[in-house]
Amino acid sequence: MRHTLLAFAVTALLTACSSQTPPAATSAPVATADTAAADTAFAAFGKRALDDWMRLSPVSATQIGDHRFDAELDDLSATGRKAALDANKALLAELQAIDATKLSRENQVDAAILRSALESSIWDTEVMQGWAWDPQVYGGLAGSAIYGLMAREFAPLPERIKAATARMEKIPALFVQARENLDPARVPKIHAETAAKQNKGILSIVATFITPHLDTLPKEESTRTRAAIAALEKAVVEQQAWLDKTLVPNAKGEFRIGAEKYDQKLKFSLSSSLSRAEIKQRAQDEMRRVREVMYGIAQTVLKDKPGAPQMPATPTPEQQQKAIEAALELAYADHPARDKVVDDAKASLKVATDFVRAKNLVTLADSPVDVILMPEFQRGVAVAYCDSPGPLDKNLKTFYAISPIPDDWSQAQSESFLREYNGKMIHLLSIHEGIPGHYLEGWHSAKHPSVLRGVLRSGLFAEGWAVYTERMMQEQGYLNNDPLFHLVQLKFYLRTIANALLDQGVHVDNWTREQAMQLMTHDAFQQESEAAGKWVRAQLTSAQLPTYFVGAQEHFDLRDAMKKQLGEKFDLKAYHDQVLSYGAPPVRYVRALMLDEPIQ
Repeated sequence: MRHTLLAFAVTALLTACSSQTPPAATSAPVATADTAAADTAFAAFGKRALDDWMRLSPVSATQIGDHRFDAELDDLSATGRKAALDANKALLAELQAIDATKLSRENQVDAAILRSALESSIWDTEVMQGWAWDPQVYGGLAGSAIYGLMAREFAPLPERIKAATARMEKIPALFVQARENLDPARVPKIHAETAAKQNKGILSIVATFITPHLDTLPKEESTRTRAAIAALEKAVVEQQAWLDKTLVPNAKGEFRIGAEKYDQKLKFSLSSSLSRAEIKQRAQDEMRRVREVMYGIAQTVLKDKPGAPQMPATPTPEQQQKAIEAALELAYADHPARDKVVDDAKASLKVATDFVRAKNLVTLADSPVDVILMPEFQRGVAVAYCDSPGPLDKNLKTFYAISPIPDDWSQAQSESFLREYNGKMIHLLSIHEGIPGHYLEGWHSAKHPSVLRGVLRSGLFAEGWAVYTERMMQEQGYLNNDPLFHLVQLKFYLRTIANALLDQGVHVDNWTREQAMQLMTHDAFQQESEAAGKWVRAQLTSAQLPTYFVGAQEHFDLRDAMKKQLGEKFDLKAYHDQVLSYGAPPVRYVRALMLDEPIQ
């Protein structure tokens, strides 16, 4: 649902993108009277759409950085959904009437992104209908409504608490909408159970960010906020009872979305020319290649080690497996303590930053980043994520969030997790989520004049870039060319490859848990706890896991194409800065702009 809301958001933001000067690196056609007129019409289109979107999607507006509607909450009732759907259809019809061939190349890209986003939003509402079967839509919206106001200091604390109070007063009605809209017969059991686990997390946001400051507020405001908190607590208890006693026991839906819906959703998610079959074949080929490279490293690091397995030049599949597993054991031995994962992430982020600076690999950011424990209401899907400020919120903190080891995990579960997230893997996580990955990419993207691209940053571009940087840092000699770091980097890359195979295996090929775990724990060498968590994620999401692999392939292909074009003039830092200068549209549009290819 967050994607759906943001898809509607693009209509609000064309003003900021269509009237700006493109980055110097962009190849643009010579301006003509027709181009100027088309760009003007495109800008006017955005201006008319702006206030409507902000009014209909206030939580996403807050995330973007427009704070005019911070006291409001999205309406997911039948009436509210119809209003958004009608608006999207009207906007799409109006956009289709604009001759995109007459737009500047920058605006051709924005028009293509906008068209795809509107079509995706309409399809999501009418066909996927997450509002009818996914309870995380409502819990996620409720949590984001408060967290988006309180996590960053975009305004004085009393102002943000006042807005949060107004939203807390509206959240009970949102829970009523959830109970009215969700059909237990369509809700998958895993979605119901996850929502039930996350539900109380919204109260932890209030306890962390609001309750400690109640005594600092004027008496009248404090009284209102306390009453809103009390009402919210009551509503959360009622929602929990409904989740536990009604939804979870009666959840009978199928979490697999099937080939037809998967292919359509994949098209919107990736905006790539690769089909499902092509992605599968390329991933299978890449997995074989990477495992062969890992075997070569294993031969090096295990040479002359007592008890090392047999490592012939041409190994059997079993010999290859045992050698790589034995080599990985050397890396697993160095892992953080159970309560030191966040500390190690902070330290590794500094090491990665210093390395990028010393090697002059890309322009570094000048805005802050904090490594934090993942908020409770967002746990249960990913181990870590990067939360950048909205494109209209300038110079605010980025959060590199890590989910803690659950308190109820056994020693064996914790040890499995820490073997997966060993010292070298923590470095890769900080590269991926921090520098030069998501955090740095988000900082560069926010500088592009098109706010549209900031709102609809391509997941394919962002995830592909983060995976690309993992390999790039290893190629540049990170951690003194440590072969075990290279081995773990390749293992992390195997996870990316496995993600693409897992996603369609689950949602199209009806894989069982056993098939999924075989791919992850055997073929990709993941630990049991990591693979078990990914199995849950594969059930909860669809068409997102392939973005890592497909995006990385397109980034690697683009770099190869630029090297071929520029030859000896190719400079890695200049290349990285140029790639990041376009505001993170789908990679194929970056390629078109950089290589002066047609914009499809």
